[in-house]
Amino acid sequence: MKLGVCYYPEHWPEQRWGEDARLMHTAGLSLVRIGEFAWGLIEPAEGHYEWDWLDRAFETLAAEGLRIILGTPTAAPPAWLTHSYPDVLPVDEAGRRRKAGTRRHYCFNSPDYLALSKNIVSGLAKRFGSHPSLHAWQIDNEFGSHQTTRCYCNNCTRDFRSWLQQKYETLEKLNQSWGTVFWSQLYSSWEQIELPNLTLAQPNPSHWLDYARFASDSVTAFQQMQIDILQTHSPGVPVTHNVIPNLSDINLHQLARKLDRASCSVYPTGLLETSADRFYVPGEEQPVFAYDAGDPVLTGFNLELVQGLKQAPFTIMEQQCGQVNWSRFNTGIRPGTPRLWTLHALSAGADEVLYFRWRAGLSGDEQHHSGLLRHDGSPDVGFQDLLKLQQDLPLLQQICTEPQVVETALILDYEDLWALGKQPHHEYYSTFRLLFCWYRAFQQAGIPCAILPPHADLSPLKLAILPTTWIGKPDLAARLEQYVQHGGTLLMGLRSGFKTTTNTVNPYPLPGVFRKLLNIHVSDWHALPPGQRHEIKSDIPDLAGQAAVWIESLKPDSPQTLVHATWNSGPFSGSAALTEYPSGTGQTFYMGWFPSADQARSLVHYLAGKAGITSLHALPDGVLVSRFGEHSIYLNFSDSVQTISVDGETCALPARDYALLEHKS
Repeated sequence: MKLGVCYYPEHWPEQRWGEDARLMHTAGLSLVRIGEFAWGLIEPAEGHYEWDWLDRAFETLAAEGLRIILGTPTAAPPAWLTHSYPDVLPVDEAGRRRKAGTRRHYCFNSPDYLALSKNIVSGLAKRFGSHPSLHAWQIDNEFGSHQTTRCYCNNCTRDFRSWLQQKYETLEKLNQSWGTVFWSQLYSSWEQIELPNLTLAQPNPSHWLDYARFASDSVTAFQQMQIDILQTHSPGVPVTHNVIPNLSDINLHQLARKLDRASCSVYPTGLLETSADRFYVPGEEQPVFAYDAGDPVLTGFNLELVQGLKQAPFTIMEQQCGQVNWSRFNTGIRPGTPRLWTLHALSAGADEVLYFRWRAGLSGDEQHHSGLLRHDGSPDVGFQDLLKLQQDLPLLQQICTEPQVVETALILDYEDLWALGKQPHHEYYSTFRLLFCWYRAFQQAGIPCAILPPHADLSPLKLAILPTTWIGKPDLAARLEQYVQHGGTLLMGLRSGFKTTTNTVNPYPLPGVFRKLLNIHVSDWHALPPGQRHEIKSDIPDLAGQAAVWIESLKPDSPQTLVHATWNSGPFSGSAALTEYPSGTGQTFYMGWFPSADQARSLVHYLAGKAGITSLHALPDGVLVSRFGEHSIYLNFSDSVQTISVDGETCALPARDYALLEHKS
């Protein structure tokens, strides 16, 4: 693993740079990210470039053996740019032109911004593209943050119409695909189609989904413009972008496809304080961890999502190393926690971790954000943990070169996430909540679980779960049938196949295109209000109990379909709730309710057994495990000693620490 830091030499006197570089080397750092917000210094006026300061920064860092990740600075347009070209400023959903003065204040479809971005990126690539200390390029910074993926300006309106013309070719086809006969929305010219904001009622869901696709495609196209420039002038140097993993506005699978490697930003306490309600069902009891550790299952979910983008080692471009400034409570961090976060990253597949940031800033919005150094330049908690990490990393890096076998996966489709998020039909129902419920169950069972795109090759997997596959895609159904025929175990969840690819309702019995695969049909379904629950009985150990949020009544289509759970109360009493259909050398399951955490865990154990997945380790809350060859890395994110059992022997795992254990067989 390579360790590094995000550094802003332009924030500090130049005479300090050499001392900073020396301290970075002393702390065991080898990578430094610079430049991603420096457009105004590099190009202080249009067409006038000042490279000397950045040249000197490069040479100062390189003199200490540090390798540089250079960011293209398009995330922060300078004041001269937005003043001279006001059309680059985005328009929000409420129709307001946003102002400059922070960051990400641009529209991906502004012709002026595209031209100006090409100029600055080309200049950087020509100047530094062959520098011997250049390690990688980072494009922009955190696409979509501050709700900036979707813009509603005239440029976007124009380009959206062109996007639709390319997709549908004729208005007749668009009208049919969108079902515009509803509410007299029929279009007779492309110019009549507006963006789906400021409507009196909810916009046509087909219209809205295509706009969501278009907005995501616009981000990918903006990134591709930069990739093309960098590959031309800096061939062979890896290109990445640091995504926000739990951001839902961008199809990250599509975004990552042309990148050389995936990278991300990871802030565990901020994620817990601002986003937990997006993953846990309201009212559901949440596990308790060390107060300054965040929620390691939430953090792990994000790390696994990023690893699945390229299914390869990845970079954490911004790793929290102290308190943040943008969250609800901005919890202070104790010694030992940054070290534990780094070990979690390593065990999740990251082979490069850069801490944000080197030194706490004296000005700007992030003045309360910790760095490895305090505001006065003295070491903070993260710096001290870095020194301790130097004792841990050599052995752990060796262990992590052993093969990590992952036999299970959850499948995430961003188009499903967008469409279902616009019409959830139940306030608590969301794609992320269901995915996270299953991910947490795998973690508690000690079973590694990938999070993969729908186009991923499933053949190496023994078990795949699609918790809710709202849009029924025929090509996906065909690939799932092949997976099961060749021995895979598959679980699909409720509401699958409800929509077509254009986000109209499938006119056939549910689960639509997946019916042949599952050999059942859904005869009825109910959304349940808070407090309403219905009983389930099952032949699977510990699966019986109550169901809330959403329930479905299932009817087998043939005698070969097995029933593992039935409704024991409520309007569907006596009908099936969980089925299994043997197919080829594999089997498919369909689950007709929104599982509780305990039910998901019970079913994970059962399905793992059916799929031949062994070495299950029931783990207490707060403990995570990753296995590499004959070794397992156990991480304890709780404030108390935890007891774990490995190969029949118990081991005491210290609070907020780790243990490396070797298996006997």
